[in-house]
Amino acid sequence: MKQYWLMKSEPDEVSIDDLMAAPKHTLPWFGVRNYQARNFMRDGMKVGDGVLFYHSSCPQPGVAGIAEVASTAYPDHSQFEEGGKYFDAKATREQPRWISVDVQGLQKTALLPLAEMRQMAALEDMLLLKKGSRLSITPVTPAQWDVIVERLKA
Repeated sequence: MKQYWLMKSEPDEVSIDDLMAAPKHTLPWFGVRNYQARNFMRDGMKVGDGVLFYHSSCPQPGVAGIAEVASTAYPDHSQFEEGGKYFDAKATREQPRWISVDVQGLQKTALLPLAEMRQMAALEDMLLLKKGSRLSITPVTPAQWDVIVERLKA
């Protein structure tokens, strides 16, 4: 069964434009350092699952495009890069701690701002909108997906 996800990226690190400009519109999703978000990628995501590409930590956060999961989970290379932003000294190639998946951009859309999402009654239970929610990856229900995709196409 197809599942849906919201995946946050800071646009100055990887934006929807970067994704759409990449070969085959595909990039690895790396640098996740939260165990729950890692578990979503490792245990929940399947090739073909829908992704809402969300720009975070920027002046106008919101959904900036539609993508899909393009690979099964594999070890995140950045955990092994000594001196790198995402290096983890406890991770080994034999026992990696962190996971990546490839994400393929399907469409850049007009931004659906977070503020507007907060006003949409159909999204009131969305994990992104819950107080204190800071996860970079969250599941999205099929109903929430439909509401957001419909709004993005309007």
